[in-house]
Amino acid sequence: MSNFVPKKVFLRGVLLHYFNIKKTAAESHRILVEVYGEHALAERTCQKWFARFKSGDFCLEDEERPGQPKKFEDEELEALIDEDCYQTQEELAESLRVTQAAISKRLKAAGYIQKQGNCVPYELKPRDVERRFCMSEMLLERHKKKSFLHRIVTGDEKWIYYDNPKRKKSYVKPGQPGTSMAKPNIHAAKVMLCIWWDQKGVLYYELLKPGETINGERYRTQLIRLKRAIAEKRPEYSTRHESIIFHHDNARPHVATPVKNYLENSGWEVLAHPPYSPDLAPSDYHLFRSMQNALTGIRFISEQGIKNWLDSFLAAKPAQFFWDGIHKLPERWEKVIASDGQYFE
Repeated sequence: MSNFVPKKVFLRGVLLHYFNIKKTAAESHRILVEVYGEHALAERTCQKWFARFKSGDFCLEDEERPGQPKKFEDEELEALIDEDCYQTQEELAESLRVTQAAISKRLKAAGYIQKQGNCVPYELKPRDVERRFCMSEMLLERHKKKSFLHRIVTGDEKWIYYDNPKRKKSYVKPGQPGTSMAKPNIHAAKVMLCIWWDQKGVLYYELLKPGETINGERYRTQLIRLKRAIAEKRPEYSTRHESIIFHHDNARPHVATPVKNYLENSGWEVLAHPPYSPDLAPSDYHLFRSMQNALTGIRFISEQGIKNWLDSFLAAKPAQFFWDGIHKLPERWEKVIASDGQYFE
């Protein structure tokens, strides 16, 4: 016995065939029962379809009923996404007058996924690309000869906004990047976080007053405080024959003359860092990314609220989190080399 189970549209096609060869609805029903048994259409259903065929309507699909979800073509859905890829499934469903479940099903079938776009930090010039490639190659070779990651102390600055709206996700096909979004309004209420850490955890941080920012003299003062914090929290550094390897980017305060003079006399080695390369700065690609994700949707009403949140966020991070951030550097140097010096994400 065949395991074939006919679908409704198939059976309606059989009915249309019998209609065309001048069978009656009753005759057609008897034949369906003989061939398909319990899967056959009811006699009353056969009569309904014969009445449709007699009226000249030969469509085998069900007629739309009031309140019934509307069928739609993928082209309609794709047109709406092309117009605004940030729309939610509920918004798409409302526009097409269908259910959210139908939208979800069609998006999945069409291969759409949701992604958040990355902001490209800078349009790299040929000289920048060459520096990124050469420095990454040099640092990777050094690491392979003898790892120095355990000696790295790194740090950077980050604006923390009082209002942190949730970023929208956009629909894209697999392999395609998310749509880029504008950064928050630079004039919005915010405070600057200055933080330094190593593979074991946070060494020192300052949360500046609203409106305050960094210049060379202030940064030099912060480095003096950082050195004291390291002596207190990492006394083992004073007994090592190898010096601290200090890593920061090339922001203007970081390369100011007072800072350069201090670092030259600090006993620290300064790690080479190519310009315009936040993807090679552990604070940017690891700590601040995690922090920004945690900030999403949070609104602060006071500076103390920001400090309380920051203390809780940092205290909740295990030592492994900071170890991972530092030890991702070789992998990222490799990606720069594989990308011929271009941004790789």
